[in-house]
Amino acid sequence: MMTITLPWPPRILSPNARPAHWAVLARAKRLYRTACATQARMQGAVALSAHLSLAVHLCFIPPDRRRRDIDNLIASAKAGLDGLADVLQVDDSRWMLTAELPEAGGEIGGFLRVEVSRREGMP
Repeated sequence: MMTITLPWPPRILSPNARPAHWAVLARAKRLYRTACATQARMQGAVALSAHLSLAVHLCFIPPDRRRRDIDNLIASAKAGLDGLADVLQVDDSRWMLTAELPEAGGEIGGFLRVEVSRREGMP
């Protein structure tokens, strides 16, 4: 199992955001994907067998105590998770994804903790 800490997704990547132009959103996605791939490599993530099935658990640690919707958080993090998939070289269609958002009043910090392990009973 490996634990990787990724940056908090930029606000513009939220499904509720309304960027002024499609190119602004595309650039933000590209930058976030690259930043997450770089962070993963710096934390020791390496290419795995492309045929592995992975259990990927997301723990969103928000930058403040405002309430958030877990569905929007997952969608906001999509580009970053694609960056992680690039580094691991395991297509995210082979991931069993779970996610959590700690209770209000808990830990704050503004990052995404990702726990990756081999999916039991799967090749």
